[in-house]
Amino acid sequence: MRKLVPLVVDALLVILFCAIGRRSHEEAVLTGLLKTVWPFAIGLAVGWVVAVVVASRVKEQAAQFDGTTVWSTGVLVWLGTLCGGMVLRVISGQGTAFSFIMVAACVLALFLLGWRAAVRAIN
Repeated sequence: MRKLVPLVVDALLVILFCAIGRRSHEEAVLTGLLKTVWPFAIGLAVGWVVAVVVASRVKEQAAQFDGTTVWSTGVLVWLGTLCGGMVLRVISGQGTAFSFIMVAACVLALFLLGWRAAVRAIN
């Protein structure tokens, strides 16, 4: 159960990122949230799978996978969420303006790496 907490935190932060984005553009948050969330949610899942696979390739870390590490788990989750989300937005015909990509990269980095860095700093 404890190993799922970082995944749940990431998922909630991705939903928050999408809700803030919809609200900042004065779009209906609840009714359109799923349309905005799904590409990033799939990207998040891909990032998590890659992070677990990478950790399993390093024999010392395989039994001790830690979803709260900034490097490499946090970075892989962030990149998977960002890149996967943007690719799926292009495929589905949603917007991917350069400014949106930059804002998404920064906010997702703050969210997905920031909480991990805070946990590490506290511990």
